[in-house]
Amino acid sequence: MLYKSTRGYDKKFKASEAVIKGLCDDGGLFVPESFPTLSVPIEKLSMLDYKETAYVVLKEYFTDYSEEELRNCINKAYDSKFDTEEMAPLVKKGDKYFLELFHGKTIAFKDMALSILPHLLTTALKKNNINKEVVILTATSGDTGKAALAAFADVKDTRIIVFYPKGGVSKIQELQMVTEKGKNTKVVSVNGNFDDCQTGVKQIFNNDELKKELDEAGYVFSSANSINIGRLFPQVAYYVYAYGRMVKSGEIKAGDKINFVVPTGNFGNILAGFYAKKMGLPIDKLICASNENKVLFDFFMSGEYNRNREFILTSSPSMDILISSNLERLIYIIAGCDAKKNAELMKELSSNGTYTITDDMKEKLDDFIGEYADEEEVFATIKAIYDETGYVIDTHTAVAATADNNIKQDNKSVVVSTASPYKFTRHVLRALGVTDADDENIDDFLLVDELCKLSKVKIPAAIEEIKNADIIHNNNINVDEMEKFVRNELLK
Repeated sequence: MLYKSTRGYDKKFKASEAVIKGLCDDGGLFVPESFPTLSVPIEKLSMLDYKETAYVVLKEYFTDYSEEELRNCINKAYDSKFDTEEMAPLVKKGDKYFLELFHGKTIAFKDMALSILPHLLTTALKKNNINKEVVILTATSGDTGKAALAAFADVKDTRIIVFYPKGGVSKIQELQMVTEKGKNTKVVSVNGNFDDCQTGVKQIFNNDELKKELDEAGYVFSSANSINIGRLFPQVAYYVYAYGRMVKSGEIKAGDKINFVVPTGNFGNILAGFYAKKMGLPIDKLICASNENKVLFDFFMSGEYNRNREFILTSSPSMDILISSNLERLIYIIAGCDAKKNAELMKELSSNGTYTITDDMKEKLDDFIGEYADEEEVFATIKAIYDETGYVIDTHTAVAATADNNIKQDNKSVVVSTASPYKFTRHVLRALGVTDADDENIDDFLLVDELCKLSKVKIPAAIEEIKNADIIHNNNINVDEMEKFVRNELLK
């Protein structure tokens, strides 16, 4: 399997090369030349545990890794750092199915892919005889940051710099990042929103002069965002696994089609579901659930992508995004893999903040349904599910659960639950009618205790360990200072 750019760069790359680079030299994203098919019959998916499922999926994409190398990466990633025996439990609450992806070290779905990325990356460096220090640059809307920090902390021959929007993440999310102890880590708050952080990182990646300077100094850039195939493809595995669990539990028969409802911001998670479908998994619809920053909902409805709108800070901050980077991979596909056409649209987005796809391209979006939930609906859904079942979900999962309520489909749906409610305690408690949550003077960790009483779910270790942790990272910069920060950090 070789990889090429969505924007037409003429060179093709092996998987390990694409993992190292993260972003292609022309600013495009790496995509496979073709979609592989699952080597295991649908009837047998229910027999696979998570590690075996991951191997079945990843061996089709990382074809220049040996079986030994790939299994070693998988075994190191999916180990005792997960707090449940089953790493991605599928639970039924009332009439809904929830795929819980928050049982990793940082209690968010990003752990599922970021646990394996460092191992894929370090293996790739050895395979390509690269003796440089890899610098991971990443922008985060809340969850990727800590998951990447935890994954790369003190990993040999790596450094990681995480940028996050000041005031644009929850208090718990911020504490998880700024208390990180890894000696090779830097965390930087940026006076701007997530899109500003993400754009700044992309500009640094595309700065040829800086890359040359760093190369001479013994560094090479890579990314931990889902623009990196080493982050994106491991996410495909849990869609395949969830389908197998639905069969095993008797909820569906092998071959039956199901839907997945995915809370969506940067489009990486739901894109992984789309790739799973392209591999032959019996998925009918992928329901793209947006919060009030509903740029994706509007796109699926109209065919116009327009980021020129008010940026809204919501109770689901990981989805407060107006530039969904991974959508480019879908645009490339519906454009008939026409890199020139895709590049033109991405140029329009960069220059004007908007682009419009053709009617023919719009017809090829029928794998997706766009839906969104406003804040009132999100809170009402959290309360309704708790009142009916005693089950507490976080705000992002509630966006998806609301979308599931709004869209009536014949097939059974799995709601992708992306984060523990403990990451967004204050908002969750507000939804449940706990008046203390409205008092900003009440410490977030007192609210954590309150949530524990209501949910009857043990407080995760990820929360306990930051209660009294020292603040290590207090860097704060403006958007236009991001490159300078990186330069000073690495070339001082």
